[in-house]
Amino acid sequence: MSFFHPVPPPYDALVWAKLPFEERAKLACQAWALQGYGTPLAIYLLYALKVAAYVGAWAFFCSFSPTLGGLSSIERWWLEPVAFQKAIAWSMLFEVLGLGCGSGPLTGRYVPPVGGFLYFLRPGTTKLSCLPRWPLLGGARRTWFDVLVYAGLLGALLLQLVAPVPTARGFLLVAAVAAVAGLADRTLFLAMRGEHYWTTTVCFAFAPFWLPAAKAVQLALWFWAGVSKLNHHFPTVVGVMTSNSPLTRFAWLRRLMYRRFPDDLRPSTLAVLMGHAGTALELGVPLVLATSTGGTSLLVGMALMLALHGYITSNVPMGVPIEWNVMVVYGGFALFYAHPEVSVLQVGPWPVATFLVVALLALPLLGNLFPRAISFLLAMRYYAGNWAYGVWLFRGESWRKLEKLTTSSPWVYDQLARMYDERTRVGLVGKVFAFRLMHLHGRALSVLLPKAVPRFEDVLYMDGEIIGGLVLGWNFGDGHLHREPLLRLVQEQCGFEEGELRCVFVESQPLFGKTMGYRIVDAKSGLVEEGELSVAEMRERQPWEAGPASEAPAGR
Repeated sequence: MSFFHPVPPPYDALVWAKLPFEERAKLACQAWALQGYGTPLAIYLLYALKVAAYVGAWAFFCSFSPTLGGLSSIERWWLEPVAFQKAIAWSMLFEVLGLGCGSGPLTGRYVPPVGGFLYFLRPGTTKLSCLPRWPLLGGARRTWFDVLVYAGLLGALLLQLVAPVPTARGFLLVAAVAAVAGLADRTLFLAMRGEHYWTTTVCFAFAPFWLPAAKAVQLALWFWAGVSKLNHHFPTVVGVMTSNSPLTRFAWLRRLMYRRFPDDLRPSTLAVLMGHAGTALELGVPLVLATSTGGTSLLVGMALMLALHGYITSNVPMGVPIEWNVMVVYGGFALFYAHPEVSVLQVGPWPVATFLVVALLALPLLGNLFPRAISFLLAMRYYAGNWAYGVWLFRGESWRKLEKLTTSSPWVYDQLARMYDERTRVGLVGKVFAFRLMHLHGRALSVLLPKAVPRFEDVLYMDGEIIGGLVLGWNFGDGHLHREPLLRLVQEQCGFEEGELRCVFVESQPLFGKTMGYRIVDAKSGLVEEGELSVAEMRERQPWEAGPASEAPAGR
């Protein structure tokens, strides 16, 4: 593996790009199984340096508090409640700036490596308002009002970070401005990791004794992440992550993740067992820590937590939520290890308890049962492999119409052109195609792409994640950001002719459900087809296996 250049796929990428779907998919998936994304080692070093800067900046902001201190005395103060409050505020600021999840080459961002503030401070960029017809908050493009609200959020967070002691009133301001910003553009609320940081900020603002409430938030993150893996999707995630991990670059180990490489890339028995073990671990951590009051059980819970997040972080998953994992581990120490005597049952007063019931129980439950209605982030369905996604299919050169949009990032191939030749560019983006297909949900594409376009060779395939990052300034696995509402906004600005842009939108499998819903939509004429596919049938298919599939009855 070159330090600065990606690992080239074992085929000529320019020839590969002209092949039919089945041949192209098989070659790309076989390459992913042994190479992953082929990320240069220098990229991993940059991510590591970014994590170090993230932690260093938190320590810097903590130095503004006389009761804390600097790095030289960190062992004395790092678990103090004020340090935890500043960690939440800094993490929220870090994420809403676009520096955390969804940044860098592993999310399709090269030059520039971030979106975030480059979009959110720029009038005219596209936004997804929760109230599109309202004055000020509505509309399809960012206004100066949106920019000022976003800037106000940054300022409110900075005030808390440089304060000697963050105040409830200050966190109330943060929570209020963040809510307004999220209503004006739901991308912003997701980018700030609102289900975690905003919810905890509300606890700081309204709960005089906020430790039990903060514990409840953290327990919910682990619990629902475990619940989301109670399906057949997660074993494919194990294989995809192992094939891409910088620490498991051994061909023999990566082959063990699949039934019979290179012809059968369904998860092996080992991958399935690892998936079940990961699910049990993710459910076990909150169970142990919620019931522990110290002693051996606390140490066991902390060890399980470190094993869980150590495994996730070491694999450097696509989307790179590294800083978020660091924050969750820190929260485990600051909330549970430092305060084992505090019970989550002490949550109060009743308005805070009611808010947490809605945010931590009702929304995630509904998001698991009816995933089409609620973002996988708000439902806390992390790392499960069972996500809504979309692919955008541009006929010929029609993708150039996207140049009519106001953005801060150029087309992904143009970003890569500043560093690599055409063969390398096509090979890299082709690995994104493989990444999608290697998951269980991606096997629907072998059925749906022939329904969407007459000839796969005549279109440019682009994952919706890349489109979301280009148009909205942020992307992190939420297929709901780049489905029909975004397509309508893009169509209003770009004016695609019928057949020039077709999209395939696939929904998550509901908890206890047996199917994945799908829709095929034309940018100009609208819905082409919708239906549901059997997950059991998808489990039997290879990622590249083209051909018809039986439709599942709606509502199953």
